[in-house]
Amino acid sequence: MSFNVGSTDRMLRIVAGIVILGLFFVLDGNFRWLALIGIVPLATGLFRWCPAYALLGLNTCGNAGKAA
Repeated sequence: MSFNVGSTDRMLRIVAGIVILGLFFVLDGNFRWLALIGIVPLATGLFRWCPAYALLGLNTCGNAGKAA
């Protein structure tokens, strides 16, 4: 599997995912469940592969995203 998420993009996704997931503990009521959407950027950052990027043909890796 080839990667399509570069290092800067990866760090931003991981940080954003953690922050959004953290909202789960801050928000009240039914809105707190929306914070679980933070799993998406966290997972795409950890796996370095984004299905939306694959569909759109995007790649933020500098080395054409080849797996090592």
